[in-house]
Amino acid sequence: MSAAVLRRHGGLEALELHDDWPLPEPGPGQVLVRVTAAAVNNTDVWTREGAYGLPGRPEAKAGWRGPLDFPLVQGGDIAGSVSEVGAGVPTEWVGRRVLVDPAFYADEGEDAPPVGLLGSERDGGFAEYVVVDADRLYDMGASPLSDQELAALPVSYGTAMGMLERAEIRRGETVLVTGASGGVDLALVQLAAARGARVLALTSGSKAAALEEAGASVTLSRDADRADLERQLAAAAPGGLDAVADVAGGPWLERLLPALRENGRWVVAGAVAGPVITFDLRRLYLHNLRLIGSSMHTRAHFAALADLARTGTVRPRIAADFPLDDIHAAQKTFRDGTHVGKIAIIP
Repeated sequence: MSAAVLRRHGGLEALELHDDWPLPEPGPGQVLVRVTAAAVNNTDVWTREGAYGLPGRPEAKAGWRGPLDFPLVQGGDIAGSVSEVGAGVPTEWVGRRVLVDPAFYADEGEDAPPVGLLGSERDGGFAEYVVVDADRLYDMGASPLSDQELAALPVSYGTAMGMLERAEIRRGETVLVTGASGGVDLALVQLAAARGARVLALTSGSKAAALEEAGASVTLSRDADRADLERQLAAAAPGGLDAVADVAGGPWLERLLPALRENGRWVVAGAVAGPVITFDLRRLYLHNLRLIGSSMHTRAHFAALADLARTGTVRPRIAADFPLDDIHAAQKTFRDGTHVGKIAIIP
């Protein structure tokens, strides 16, 4: 089968294309999924580069949960159809259109935290076929979403759902989304607006219209100087922010934390603007603020996301499609950051 295989940490040269990669076989409790669409995430790029660091060694090459076993087929976003089932799996799954939950969990509970990911701790969807555990499958036969739209959901929208749930975002609250144009950011805007929150989006001017279409009530310029941004925020949220949903990190925590009202929440799930920061702890404890780390989703979060997919309540924006054999160009386009929405991969 065709597959994009990561041989080591490094640049694009570490990601090799093969048309003779062994076809995996499902074991007991597993299924073989024919991948009809996948999608690119920061996780794929950072895993390839080994950019996650280790405790006490932020410069160390590692995957998001630590050292990786190579070779590795990346790709946590998977939509497709069941081609074959292993022992113990009902044959009725064969032929069904499915969405795959990419997370491995710490235990069997609905609220267990994720401790691994397809495309990281086990082979993922940048291939024609992938083997997954049957309990990861969600039937999408009734979904109005395209395969590309379904594939846009697991990592980005799952991460966004986890952030909103852990920060307890409620109807009527005012939420700021930082860097709102990538996959997780756009998902945050759509999902927060869908639950009735008032969404402010920090972005570049060229992407403002797309974010307003996605549900943002107000867009703020991330290129503004500090004083101008404070003025924009004061005008958009004169009573302060209930929460900030942040996947950028870097200077934004120090700059924007004072905009949170008493008992506000800051939930963070990324550090694309910088992982190592400083900020004034007094702003945190004197105002009873909560700083929440959020890594992906739980089973319960993903089940709620799958329900939205079945009804088409949230429809991901697809910025571009690339065939699997053009995955290097897809990752280059992703890193350029000029797109709004998800970049899909078609095996």
